[in-house]
Amino acid sequence: MAKDKKTSIRVQGTAITILSRKAEDYISLTDMVKHFDGGGALIEQWLKNKDTVLFLGVWEQINNPEFNSLEFEGIKNEAGRNSFFLSAKKWIELTGAKGLVASAGRYGGTYAHRDIAFEFGSWLSPEFKLYLIKEFQRLKEDENRRLSLGWNLNRTLAKLNYRIHTDAIKTHIVPAAVTRDQANFAYGNEADLLNVALFGQTAKQWRDANPGRQGNIRDCAGIEQLLVLANIEAMNAEFIRMGMPQSVRLTKLNEIAIRQLQSLAAHNGIKSLGDGTGESP
Repeated sequence: MAKDKKTSIRVQGTAITILSRKAEDYISLTDMVKHFDGGGALIEQWLKNKDTVLFLGVWEQINNPEFNSLEFEGIKNEAGRNSFFLSAKKWIELTGAKGLVASAGRYGGTYAHRDIAFEFGSWLSPEFKLYLIKEFQRLKEDENRRLSLGWNLNRTLAKLNYRIHTDAIKTHIVPAAVTRDQANFAYGNEADLLNVALFGQTAKQWRDANPGRQGNIRDCAGIEQLLVLANIEAMNAEFIRMGMPQSVRLTKLNEIAIRQLQSLAAHNGIKSLGDGTGESP
């Protein structure tokens, strides 16, 4: 899990690691049991319970299309017997389970999807589970607040640069004596130049390809894409003032957008067109 994002919360004085894997949160069961006598043996005791095996099986059947149901049936039939033993590693190897993760290394141990971790918390202590959920929710609220602030900041930058961009178009591209429709065409044409440079398609092409989506291509952009949009808008305004032909500007802006997105992706992971909100500039 070395490439997963690591955060932590403190529950009743115990530091508990949370790793984000493919947009899903996994909570360290190994850290959770540090609050209780028995340590890691508690995880294996919990896994011995037939109710635990049934719960894990149902979770996997709902969330994991690759789950080996035949192996699960064999484990379920053995669960509850005195001789029955099940570790997280064995469960994963036999069934292809994804709800539990057994990892080695610096942040090694047994991790569980938050749904399963909360269930484990109930088995350990209802009080501990409630504090765990409370701290986990607080963490998620903080993350969402930071994400919202970042998205809104980049959206604001895009709007401000949009004003600079349209002023440049008005001064250097739109002739003095044109109709309103002609002027709007020029503005739209330049807006689509930016769309093609950044998204690889015009606004109309995106709408045709996404008939059921709300908003437009920029409404559905990720934070990094909005930041790059703000940058290339400002650059295009300068290119226009320099008298650079549109075809040359498109090539240059596309190259700049690719470099900036690759740089952002290397550090933070790039968000594709998806869940943005807000109004288009």
